[in-house]
Amino acid sequence: MGLLQVVSLSFGTFAAVSCEMLEKRGEGAIRLSCDELTKALYSSGLELPDTSDFILTVTNSDGKPVYDGRFGDSPEQMAVPAGSYTIKIVSSLAELPGFDCPVFGDEQCIQVKASEVVDVKLVCTQLSSGVKLKIGPEFLTEYPDGVLFLKSKDGKLMYGYSEKRIAYFNPGPVSLVLNASNKDKTLMTRTLEPCEVITIGVRVASSSSNSGRITVSVDTSRTWTEAICTIGGDGGTQTETSEVLTVYQARNEIGAQNVWVSGYIVGGDLTSSSASFDAPFSARTNILLGSRSSSDDKQTCLSVQLPSGSIRDALNLVDNPALLGKKVQIRGDIVESYYGIPGLKNLTGYEVGK
Repeated sequence: MGLLQVVSLSFGTFAAVSCEMLEKRGEGAIRLSCDELTKALYSSGLELPDTSDFILTVTNSDGKPVYDGRFGDSPEQMAVPAGSYTIKIVSSLAELPGFDCPVFGDEQCIQVKASEVVDVKLVCTQLSSGVKLKIGPEFLTEYPDGVLFLKSKDGKLMYGYSEKRIAYFNPGPVSLVLNASNKDKTLMTRTLEPCEVITIGVRVASSSSNSGRITVSVDTSRTWTEAICTIGGDGGTQTETSEVLTVYQARNEIGAQNVWVSGYIVGGDLTSSSASFDAPFSARTNILLGSRSSSDDKQTCLSVQLPSGSIRDALNLVDNPALLGKKVQIRGDIVESYYGIPGLKNLTGYEVGK
């Protein structure tokens, strides 16, 4: 079975259950969240990946999959027999090396006891390393038939003179190789750490005495050892925000004002005791935000009051049923209770994800 399939247990098995029921069945539960956010990728020109599309696997001590599929499709709480579990999440199964394909992820091992709910916060960091070449214009003149390669134990990539993309590798030694006159010459080798992206300058000496002499240098001002590091949460385009809270974080930031919250529109038609997660909807005045598109428990969500005007017109599920399951960012004030759960009121801005 492929990694995009749910195996072993059905979604119905994962419904949230009480501690008393878990104890009676000799089970515990795992509750997953992915709440770390950063804007660092924007400084590098890369688009922040959406963790909803990351691939999540939960396996027991025998290596048997309990869940295997998209993080965005996973339940917020899954009941499991008491025991040890390995939780792994990755952004892509793409093989490295490759251009513009950074790999992010996290792996944690946990122990679940009967009647216990274990909260697991996944912190996705960049697992891969990157190299970008800055090739001097004289290089093509000096070596018109020369070809530059970046090479690791996993393979090699040809790096054209006009290439602007970042080449990503698994951490470890990466060599810069010049092939000229059908001969390979290693110009430099550097051992890269996870999350490290370096820029290498390649030039050819122009003086007559040193003609053809290649100089290679690492531009430390372009070394991102911290920039592309921690990601996760609900993604989104942070156009004018200094910080974006996830639904989980917002529920614990009661009283915060004029803050951005990122989540998925998972329902509406709120009452003090219930919410609707399925179309059609009848109320234009409220929606429900979940930490992932599959959220179906009101008590883990954030209620949102839609003020009359353009925001209500744009976000209500009566007139915009296609927004169900969509990722959004909404700015407002976090209140202790709106329809019985923490909520967002006094909205002043919004953005709908692609």
